[in-house]
Amino acid sequence: MIKVTIWNEFRHEKTKEHVKAIYPNGLHAVIADFLGKNEDISVRLAALDDEYQGLPDDVLEDTDVLIWWGHMAHKEVDDELVKKIQQRVYLGKMGLIALHSGHHSKVFKAVIGTNGNLQWGREQKEIIWNVNPGHPICAGIPDHFLIESEEVYSEPFFIPEPDALLFIGWFEDGNVFRSGACFNRGAGKVFYFQPGHESCRSFYNPYVQKIITNGVYWAAPNNLGFDIEDKCPHMLSPTKDEFNA
Repeated sequence: MIKVTIWNEFRHEKTKEHVKAIYPNGLHAVIADFLGKNEDISVRLAALDDEYQGLPDDVLEDTDVLIWWGHMAHKEVDDELVKKIQQRVYLGKMGLIALHSGHHSKVFKAVIGTNGNLQWGREQKEIIWNVNPGHPICAGIPDHFLIESEEVYSEPFFIPEPDALLFIGWFEDGNVFRSGACFNRGAGKVFYFQPGHESCRSFYNPYVQKIITNGVYWAAPNNLGFDIEDKCPHMLSPTKDEFNA
């Protein structure tokens, strides 16, 4: 069973009627609904205004994949919480999926190591191109698909060179964007995926749902068989019996 925690600011849905009309229970609830249809995925919801900002230690320690959506309140996220998330990813205990404006979250920037800046503009049609069809996250996704309305994100996008580039978005005005990218950080995995503006219906798109679902399976920690510690341990030489085995 893969344990997924979906973290959402959950502010727009409470303060803006047009957003509430699209995501009445929060956009994280929509994500939970389609992920929960998989028998081997369990889902928990968390939000910024919850106690401990939704992520007390026992929840973090019980999370295999953390999905993060933030926008208007990045600065309110506790720095100590960010450090805990960063270390769990680096130690291979948890995967991270950052969605849409999560590119500017403290968590995403801390984990990948750059400022995550980009250019952005008004909502318009977007075509998502699958440029890495052999990657597990791209399984079941056609060579391209249409999103009827999405906020424009455009290059340059200040992220490190991805370990794998999966999707490129093309918008009506001609802007292009690296819409899906994977990163290895320490022993952990990170997936950034661009669609998901709060006033758009992107999370209802079946291909967007399939990509996020595939991302959960990909980002889930491997069974390493041993615990990686947050330190540089003294090197131990193999015993004579181990050497001769």
